[in-house]
Amino acid sequence: MQLNAPQQAAVDHREGALLVLAGAGSGKTRVITSRIAALLKSVPAEQVVALTFTNKAAREMRDRVMEQVGRASAKGLIVSTFHSLGVRILRREIERLGYKGNFSIYGEADQRRLIKDLLPLRRQERGSAQEVEEVLARISSAKNRMQTPETFQPNRHDECDLLTAEVYPRYQQGLKACNAIDFDDILLLTLQLFASHPAVLRQYQQQFRYIMVDEYQDTNHVQYCLLRELSAIHGNLCVVGDDDQSIYGWRGAQAGNILDFEQDFPGARVIKLEQNYRSTGRILAAANALIEHNPGRHEKRLWTAGEQGAEVVYRCCDDGEDEAMAVVAAIHRERYRHQLSYRDFAILYRTNSQSRAFEEQLRYENIPYVLIGGQQFFDRKEVRDVLAYLKVFVNTQDEVNLLRILNYPKRGIGESTAQRLIALSVERQQPLWELMQGGDLAQPLGEKAAQQVEAFIQLMQRYRRACRHGERLTATMEELLKELRLEDELYRQADDPKQARRRVENMHEVVNALSSYCEREAVPTLEGFLEKVSLLDRDEPLRNNKEEKLKQDAVVLMSLHSSKGLEFPCVYLVGFEEGTLPHSKIIDEGGDIAEERRLCYVGMTRARKQLMLLGAARRRRYGRLQPQTASRFLEEIPEPLVRREGQAEATLSSPEEQQQQASDFFARMRSMLKEEKAETS
Repeated sequence: MQLNAPQQAAVDHREGALLVLAGAGSGKTRVITSRIAALLKSVPAEQVVALTFTNKAAREMRDRVMEQVGRASAKGLIVSTFHSLGVRILRREIERLGYKGNFSIYGEADQRRLIKDLLPLRRQERGSAQEVEEVLARISSAKNRMQTPETFQPNRHDECDLLTAEVYPRYQQGLKACNAIDFDDILLLTLQLFASHPAVLRQYQQQFRYIMVDEYQDTNHVQYCLLRELSAIHGNLCVVGDDDQSIYGWRGAQAGNILDFEQDFPGARVIKLEQNYRSTGRILAAANALIEHNPGRHEKRLWTAGEQGAEVVYRCCDDGEDEAMAVVAAIHRERYRHQLSYRDFAILYRTNSQSRAFEEQLRYENIPYVLIGGQQFFDRKEVRDVLAYLKVFVNTQDEVNLLRILNYPKRGIGESTAQRLIALSVERQQPLWELMQGGDLAQPLGEKAAQQVEAFIQLMQRYRRACRHGERLTATMEELLKELRLEDELYRQADDPKQARRRVENMHEVVNALSSYCEREAVPTLEGFLEKVSLLDRDEPLRNNKEEKLKQDAVVLMSLHSSKGLEFPCVYLVGFEEGTLPHSKIIDEGGDIAEERRLCYVGMTRARKQLMLLGAARRRRYGRLQPQTASRFLEEIPEPLVRREGQAEATLSSPEEQQQQASDFFARMRSMLKEEKAETS
């Protein structure tokens, strides 16, 4: 398929800043990859940088470019996430900031553990996990606004802000003592490096002649500053995005970055991609009508050369159970009528807790489904335990992970021994690892505990040496797990064998990941593997990930946030009520309704052929049915563009009556489908 005129103009543009406003389904990835391929015909690959937000997007982009120009022409091209680029720079330069090059990158679990240890004693005694999470969130938010511990200004009337101001400097000191940085530090430290070492900045400014950014509407203030610095000499910054799909304000993304692009980069050219290659005309008309209610947006209107398609439908259901029944009935009906697969259907919701009723109804009807979301792979304890060993092999200063594995599995170094070691480390002003290596611990710890510490150090030293041989990394890791007898430990800890088996499988999946990494890399190292793991997308587990789940022939259940970038023939956008979409928290706290509208718009534009909006007249809250009001977004779409149907019943049914109604309903539906199938065969 040839590029259309605006797409071709974006590909051909060369000098100066360029903003490509790419509406949903307008072929932006094709434009970016074609533009990179065109640049590589006249520019050395190492002078071109393409940045995006997920490893999946970066992989796809790199693969498509290589298909067009070949591997040799793309050698030296940087296609990566912002954070991968930051780590690439810091690995070379971070010693200028007082860190060692083998620094660790702490994930959320390591961050939580460090913050809990740093909370003032009065807080530790209360041991509030929620408080730890809140402090961590505020530190992250401060870093995304480029506020250091010195410049962080707490709200004097906010107790948690005051606590954050107390913990933040200790947290940064704790990270540095462990030769570690967190995810937010990656870009913040890169900017600090550039500010304190202008010659280093000039080196990268000269090298990166053409910079491209995908999903620019999702950038935060730190990313914006990094792009301004890197593009300052050549000025060839091309950003692609859609302000109508800016839905990550809660993560620090600033829609203003894309809205103010022309003011920030004077003389910038703007190209709009408005032709949609995904959705039918009726779906686009409804989505356009909704998003036009947002103030201060770039004016654009999606259109298609394709069919007008089926009507967009809004159905008012009696309650949440009726809503689930209506969706499942529609899936049955459309699947048989149009010979669709289960994977062609997606149920989208504002909050993950909405999935329960749909899961129950799908199970009741024996319809396969996949749930996108849930616990992150790297948040699982058994995975963190294995990775903790590897992190200490690489960085012995990483005391958070050193303390994690000191007595796991149990080896006779209990909590009291660990506390004595920490006290000795402080008293002697020695790092923990150095202290334990030095011997002379029999008197302060006792003979038996000192022997266990010595045995632990010998084990760690043995495997640290073994890990230096890249060709044996996988075998070394397998030997470690066997010697530690972690499998036996997991079975001892688990409440039931099935749970233990899942945990053992997760543990071995880390070995599989290391094996895959070693096969892909010319020179595999443990440092390289841990870096890959640290930079994995936060919604990208090693197994049963989103990509694998979406390949299954199963109905997809996912949140609106998770659906961005995906498309399905049939979409059911549920919970279309005030308090759900837009969410009550946004309404009550005077939040950004415009972002909630964008979120709704993103959900609507996931649909290719059929879109159904569903809400309930009553919904069970805290065990009681309460009346609901249709979402304000429904009223913003003119009635001719959405067919309204369904009338909620005025009487309440008991759970038993509801189940009987469901049984009767699906019996009638199965009978109807059998008759319909017989007629068509």
